[in-house]
Amino acid sequence: MVWRERRWPRWVALGVVLLLVAPVLAAGIALRVHYAGDPAPGTQTRGRDAFWLGHAWVDGRKGDADVTALTARVRDTGIRDLYVHTGPLEHDGTLDATLYPRADWFVKAVHRALPGVRVQAWLGDKLATETPDGMRLERPDTRAAVVRSARQILDVGFDGAHFDLEPLHSGDRDYLGLLDDLREVTRDRDVPLSVAAHQIDPLPSLHSVGGALANHPKWWSQSFFAEVARRVDQIAVMSYDTAMPLESLYGGYVAQQTALGLEVTPASTDLLMGLPFYYDDTFGHRGSAETVAAAVRGVRLGLSRTDRDRERFGVALYVDFAARERDWAAYRADWSK
Repeated sequence: MVWRERRWPRWVALGVVLLLVAPVLAAGIALRVHYAGDPAPGTQTRGRDAFWLGHAWVDGRKGDADVTALTARVRDTGIRDLYVHTGPLEHDGTLDATLYPRADWFVKAVHRALPGVRVQAWLGDKLATETPDGMRLERPDTRAAVVRSARQILDVGFDGAHFDLEPLHSGDRDYLGLLDDLREVTRDRDVPLSVAAHQIDPLPSLHSVGGALANHPKWWSQSFFAEVARRVDQIAVMSYDTAMPLESLYGGYVAQQTALGLEVTPASTDLLMGLPFYYDDTFGHRGSAETVAAAVRGVRLGLSRTDRDRERFGVALYVDFAARERDWAAYRADWSK
């Protein structure tokens, strides 16, 4: 009895460790499996890629020489849409017109230099979902103001509206209602409505666990992702800042995210997977792991296994002011060739 009593705490500790480690180990193995194999032939750009651009293009800091350099980067790639930061929106949903004095110049300059490339206004704000400060979509007046802001930027001449509202919790019905209202505006103007989307639950109901433990669900359920995708013309998954420690795990995660998105995105909607055109080294983003090469390979593997002939599909490059030569080289070599 004494021998058992002395060893009982050790068995309990071992059991606890196994309960904690086993799921993590299993998830890691699953992601590594997702990264295995070879992408199918033809799983490269469909000419529907996008590129997030910073605010300097519309506030006066950029000029003709910068447009020339941008043209050289974008020409002969699969990039069709430029999401240029034009906000941010105020918390009440309004948009300060003094934020984009050079918008008309930029749109016209891109149309001259890159025929066929669309310039969409990138609008966003912090939502009051996890802190008291931010936009409150539950307020009808706020949603109505966001719709007016969309009309405002389209009146300037933008070719579409791209929205990034964060942190946006899965199942937000007010957000879905806002998209319905925005879609009426963009359809009347015959321009695309685009959104940046959270990642999809890699495990069932993982967003619920994250919400209960930390008030930060992070992921959307696959069913909510589908509801958003049905309401827009383009949905761009922010498939970065994953906390993955290795390239193989990150690439496997992107492959899984690509498959999950393809399963529920309507054929009439462009599904775009985000590429990390930036380097950071934090807990949430390990630059050595989250590489463009790993992301592109993951995208191609997910596409190969799920819907290899899908036409309304692409990647979205984030972001111009942090992009490095190696990011462009990987994009051109592995995707846009």
